[in-house]
Amino acid sequence: MYLKEFEVRWNDLDANRHLANSSYINFMSHTRLSFMMEKGFGQKNMIKHHIGPVVFYEHMFYFKEIFPGKPVRVSLQLKGISEGGMYFEFQHNFYNEEGKNMARCNMMGGWIDLQTRKLRDLPESLFSALNQLDKTEDFKILTKEDTRKYKQFPQDL
Repeated sequence: MYLKEFEVRWNDLDANRHLANSSYINFMSHTRLSFMMEKGFGQKNMIKHHIGPVVFYEHMFYFKEIFPGKPVRVSLQLKGISEGGMYFEFQHNFYNEEGKNMARCNMMGGWIDLQTRKLRDLPESLFSALNQLDKTEDFKILTKEDTRKYKQFPQDL
């Protein structure tokens, strides 16, 4: 399991003096990008392939408050990936210094071609690197239908 440790700083807190929602999102993003950088998803490769990640949703589940003064560890696991890597789903867990699970997030996203602005598969080398990530027990091969499982569609004014 990929883990990244963070110090909870003063500016990571909200008005209730516990970890703010936006800090959870930032810690997860930092964890994902750290893993990806280690696996060859650096700026040079992203520019070379004209790709960028997009987030479809992030569903947070909070179990216990996280306070400053103690480190928090954020995990990253692959919950699903489509056959060409166009779609991916990650699971993050937040753990305190004793290993207690404080929060969980399921996040789904995809890869867009930054020239056409359309979703696309990953190049094989990057797909292979991403697919090496530790998988959750309920890992699955994703399809386009999985990206719409919550049946949320735009409704213009």
